[in-house]
Amino acid sequence: MINWYLIYAYALGFAFILSVALTALIRRLALRWNALDHPGERKMQSAPVPLLGGVAIFVAFNLIIVSNLILLEPVRRFGFDWLELHVFSFLGADVYWKLAGLVAGGCVIFVLGLIDDLKVLTPEIKLLGQVLAAFIVVASGIRLNLFLPELFDGGWVVTVLTSALTMLWLVTIVNAFNFLDNMDGLSAGVSAISGFAIFLCVMPQNTFVGVQLAVFIGAVSGFLFHNVNPARIYMGDAGSMFCGYILAVSAVLATFFDEGTPSRVAILAPVVALSVPIFDMVTVVYIRWRNGESIMKGDKRHFSHRLVDMGMTPHQAVDFIFLVGAMAGIAAIILRLVDRWGSILVLAQVVGLYGLIVILMHAGAPRNKGSDG
Repeated sequence: MINWYLIYAYALGFAFILSVALTALIRRLALRWNALDHPGERKMQSAPVPLLGGVAIFVAFNLIIVSNLILLEPVRRFGFDWLELHVFSFLGADVYWKLAGLVAGGCVIFVLGLIDDLKVLTPEIKLLGQVLAAFIVVASGIRLNLFLPELFDGGWVVTVLTSALTMLWLVTIVNAFNFLDNMDGLSAGVSAISGFAIFLCVMPQNTFVGVQLAVFIGAVSGFLFHNVNPARIYMGDAGSMFCGYILAVSAVLATFFDEGTPSRVAILAPVVALSVPIFDMVTVVYIRWRNGESIMKGDKRHFSHRLVDMGMTPHQAVDFIFLVGAMAGIAAIILRLVDRWGSILVLAQVVGLYGLIVILMHAGAPRNKGSDG
């Protein structure tokens, strides 16, 4: 009998140790290559900080996932039923095609972010690259399951709709985490919290996604070891967009509703688990749109910045957002365990939580210089 908890622990622990070591190495190389994030109008730091931390997250994640899958293939030939049931069969037909799509899409996102870290890209080019990565994922056969065949007879309408929604979901979450990366430890910490919430949501049905998330949590936590305030290295766009990509794809691959789930509202669990970056992006875009500014223009009106405007220190603001993320994660886990009316109550609590935060920020805004509604 396979003890999956030991496998999860191995995946998380190995990824964490590898990521800690790789991040330390990448920091030294970034200093040598002068790959630094310098202080500026929209920056919180007072001195240059090494970039390229996302390289450590990307390498640690892919090295462990790909190397272990390569090692499993010879074992597969011996006909172990548990391997077919819990690893290869999970992705269904064309398993290697789907895995190739997952890795290839991640590479596109990572390279796009890395180029932007070293040589700033226009928002339009970044968006185009994100759409390309999302298209690769969808083309490989990885799509959202909205349980709509009974409404549309499972024809081309469902394929087109799920493909479009999958691409929209991937691009949205990638950008949400890119927006969120504005304070020491924030994006990495929320990534780890959200990833752990989704991990608990899919346990124990989706062992493949569980292992993938365990590796991801370990890799991002290893980087976070170097990124907590005061940060010794930043993940850059390569890291923040890759974190969003992995969490978004994991949510698509996971199963949040099955015959044993009390309510179909459970399919909203990943939205709730990732609600912190979604909330940050939606509010920032709304403020920019309301003020007649470009929604692509960077500023200091993010969730975290507005908490600092209210009087919190950056460290307190990050801890506050971690707490909100943990509460949202708990709500996502509960969502899979309750019936329809219970799900509605859970969603109402989540909406109420963010409503209170909006009221809090509005109440504090008039008393704080530079706060923008």
